[in-house]
Amino acid sequence: MYSSENEMNFNLEVLFVLLSYLIGSIPVGYLLTKFYTGKNILKMGSGNVGSTNVGRVAGRKIALITQLLDMSKGFLTVAFYLYFTEDKKIESVISVYVLALAAIIGHDVSIFLKFKGGKGVNTTLGASVLIAPFSVFISVAVYFIVKMRFKYVSLGSMILGISLPFTELIFHGFTSTFYYLMFCMALIILMHRKNIVRLLHNQELSS
Repeated sequence: MYSSENEMNFNLEVLFVLLSYLIGSIPVGYLLTKFYTGKNILKMGSGNVGSTNVGRVAGRKIALITQLLDMSKGFLTVAFYLYFTEDKKIESVISVYVLALAAIIGHDVSIFLKFKGGKGVNTTLGASVLIAPFSVFISVAVYFIVKMRFKYVSLGSMILGISLPFTELIFHGFTSTFYYLMFCMALIILMHRKNIVRLLHNQELSS
């Protein structure tokens, strides 16, 4: 009986991870831009479906909505999972970090866009704010400082990604959260690899 319950809980949590990936995969920026402007954002600007490119193609209002919804994709999946596990409605087998990363990866390589997507910054913030709130808030502050100084969203986003795990390390040491945030950092840097090339050649679009 105990083994059967464990198997059921495991299957339920695998379902949570798959649903998290699918929720993360919802291409909010693509859908909103298509609905309000009729344009295919994948073929415009940087070709990215994140809020920065949405702002260039569809305007600030749609960009802000995209940003909030992209954050919500990560936040809600983690929030619901924590609600079910902390109240012992299910026994936790799969770590909340796996669930958060599933949402982030879904945004980065969306199944609905033939595995194209955004760069994961907003979804990372939404997924991580309940896991590492202090690191998230400090990193967002660092982002705005870098963006104001250098005028590049991409540079600010990468510095944000780098500051997430190192803020966690400074204040909490080598925790599981630190390693999770290291993975988030790696994803953010990886998704900005073209931006890095453009920055090095002074060809990056400013904010």
